[in-house]
Amino acid sequence: MSNQKITPRKQNYAQWYQDVIQSAGLAEHSPVRGCMVIRPEGYAIWEAIQRDLDLRIKRSGHMNAYFPMLIPQSFLAKEAQHVEGFAMECAVVTHSKLENGHDNQLEPGGPLEEPMVIRPTSETIVNHMFSQWVQSYRDLPILMNQWCNVMRWEMRTRLFLRTAEFLWQEGHTVHETRKEAESETLRMLDTYADFCEQMLAIPVIKGRKTNKEKFAGAVHTYSIEALLQDGKALQAGTSHFLGQNFSKGFDIQYLGRDQKLEYAWTTSWGVSTRLIGALIMMHSDDKGLVLPPAVAPQAIAIVPILNKKQDDTDIRTLIDQLLKRLLPEKAIKIASTDRDSIEKYIINENTNQQIVVDWRKYRPGDKRYHWEKRGVPLRIEIGPREVAARSCMVKRRCDNTQASMQIDDLTPDWLRDQLASIQKTMLDKASQFMQSNIRHANSYDELKHILKEHGGLVRCFFEPNDEIEKKIQEETKAAVRNIPFDQNTSIGRCIYTNMETSTEVLFALAY
Repeated sequence: MSNQKITPRKQNYAQWYQDVIQSAGLAEHSPVRGCMVIRPEGYAIWEAIQRDLDLRIKRSGHMNAYFPMLIPQSFLAKEAQHVEGFAMECAVVTHSKLENGHDNQLEPGGPLEEPMVIRPTSETIVNHMFSQWVQSYRDLPILMNQWCNVMRWEMRTRLFLRTAEFLWQEGHTVHETRKEAESETLRMLDTYADFCEQMLAIPVIKGRKTNKEKFAGAVHTYSIEALLQDGKALQAGTSHFLGQNFSKGFDIQYLGRDQKLEYAWTTSWGVSTRLIGALIMMHSDDKGLVLPPAVAPQAIAIVPILNKKQDDTDIRTLIDQLLKRLLPEKAIKIASTDRDSIEKYIINENTNQQIVVDWRKYRPGDKRYHWEKRGVPLRIEIGPREVAARSCMVKRRCDNTQASMQIDDLTPDWLRDQLASIQKTMLDKASQFMQSNIRHANSYDELKHILKEHGGLVRCFFEPNDEIEKKIQEETKAAVRNIPFDQNTSIGRCIYTNMETSTEVLFALAY
């Protein structure tokens, strides 16, 4: 059992983040530069995210599809802004095989007639197919989603938050009218915001990106922005109104109701495994990972406090009685191995969430720490004293509180209420943190001071301008996160130009 110590956040926040991931066994760096290996513990969280979000996407009328990982290089050139935005990040395949070369060393062979790009995103190939499928207004709308991996060569990588290869979903839709496409863009942004708050206990701010920060090839990009413990923001999801840019680049035309040819309107939207990074940085502490119950692979870890010199029959009997009280009638026991001696019971067949019982012959402190650093929402401990009182010690990971409870008081309803309470506690805490770290600036000097002394989100009047935003980012390293939807009706003065404007933005340092 690993007892790797976790660096305190105040000492080194970046190292703390890496330590939490490694201690919980979520992911590791791979032999391929910039890529990660997502271990089973980490992938189970991604599956929980995927499971719930996939259902939300399908309930909004979308169907899943799949498109090739390799995209002809010429496709990227069909939308000028798109190729400019992604050209420096593209991984390119130029050969079809390996063959023996000089000194019997393997060398690339079989040059391709046209280089292929490993998808950095799929707008180009999806819109190519839309042009084949759309002939009439009767073919519209087309609402599709894809779960896949993408590749973008990143200079500086960090597990989950920014890696060369990552997992995501990307939605792509095509519509008859601009109004329908814009409505779809905002509808999916709302879907992402609700998901983050309800499932991940992460509050977000919805808004529109400035022209400088929008997706390459989009008319408008909308984002949800989260604020993490170190005062930096994270773009948790985006939804793009693409207008007719890709329709014109890929000739997506349809015969309209007036029997005239029209260009269609398209959207795209996506979230990725960076949500796991957001979850870690939002909720975890110096003891390790803290997981919201909604995405926790294990809901409860039951830890028997075993004394090597005493018979454990009474403890086993009480734990069996506890399991009968907590488990549904059709609970599934997963076969355990002698290696781990951890019993696993599935308490929800839809989510595969489990209750585990740790019978390993380790010291009680080691077993407590094992489950603590993995972020299991509830831990129940039963030892000789609890057997005598027919009780158990219940500990909540989110706030490290504990209470002694009678076994007879623990029921499936109690468990549901506890998990719901923990979920709410985590969202309330994160929301309070965000609200207390949104500050207002009335001048550029005040903006710089707040960013330097406090971090967080800074709200101010600012008239978006590509060149000015670039200068501010060079001087402060902060960027406009978005233009929040909840704009005031008043007029103010731009913090940089002192000109009148009605636009308020959020500046922040960001990942």
